[in-house]
Amino acid sequence: MRLIGRGDTAAFEELIQRHQSLVLGTVSRMLGSNSDVEDIAQQVFLRVWKSAERYVARAKFTTWLLKITRNLVFNELRRAKRRAHVPMQSDPEGDEMPLADEATSAPDAAALEKELQAAVDKAIAELPETQRMAVILRRYEELSYEEIGEVLELSVPAVKSVLFRARTELRQRLAQYLQA
Repeated sequence: MRLIGRGDTAAFEELIQRHQSLVLGTVSRMLGSNSDVEDIAQQVFLRVWKSAERYVARAKFTTWLLKITRNLVFNELRRAKRRAHVPMQSDPEGDEMPLADEATSAPDAAALEKELQAAVDKAIAELPETQRMAVILRRYEELSYEEIGEVLELSVPAVKSVLFRARTELRQRLAQYLQA
């Protein structure tokens, strides 16, 4: 960050390469697959560039990066609510199946797996934004409770409470899939 603060574009490019998947993955899971994902990710890195001179390492860099990501995503979610925007799903047609090969499961199992994944994605997308961000950071980005607390500016007990409420809500929404 010191190099970036001095205008080193090569260091900035390396930082983007290193952290791009984290930012894109978090943004896309929060917003769904639409054109805003790349725009928001670009805004995140633009803010990193602009803030590089003032950056002070108080926590892990990724925590600071995810705070920026969180702020921009929450702003976009609020803006989308005001526009009465219908969120896009990851596969709007819902009919694109991966090509099968010998290593994949039977077509019925693949269809069920796809249906379950779509139901999980939909249930996560319907969570309140703080719960959704906590679930995404824990499940997909594998952050600790402490790191999630830093990103969301919550205490560890509050993070555990948010995740408990989110998991309870997900269990209720996915009850039909959980019954064996």
